[in-house]
Amino acid sequence: MQDSHIKKKTTYLVSSCLIGLCTRYDGAISPDQKCIEFLEGTNWIPVCPEQLGGLATPRPKAMLCEGNGHDVLQGNARVITEDGENVSDNFIRGAEQVLDLARRLAVDRIVLKSRSPSCAVHGNTGVTAALLQLHNYQLIEFG
Repeated sequence: MQDSHIKKKTTYLVSSCLIGLCTRYDGAISPDQKCIEFLEGTNWIPVCPEQLGGLATPRPKAMLCEGNGHDVLQGNARVITEDGENVSDNFIRGAEQVLDLARRLAVDRIVLKSRSPSCAVHGNTGVTAALLQLHNYQLIEFG
């Protein structure tokens, strides 16, 4: 019998680059210490929307063009690499995969990487962040 006074640990999905996994576009490993400290004592699951969308690491740097992540989801903007390749479909596929994981794992919140064409919450909202916002997930940004 479960004790009703035992508090369940908060569960997060977290951008894997923030915890130091080799998922950044340039292959660099750059953990965010503030994020790691924030996650201490919680359950967390790392995700990389760009890898889940089929992109390799390292990969050419990509940027949102003609709008933000919401616009990409509506087909009114694109995600273009520095080489000129349109990778919008990869970014949308990755965002859908993250949403699917969030639903299946019943996460409490999602921690995302700032200034990312996938994950940025503030400023120019990324594709994954936009999709998660549309589904009312609580997003936290680091990095």
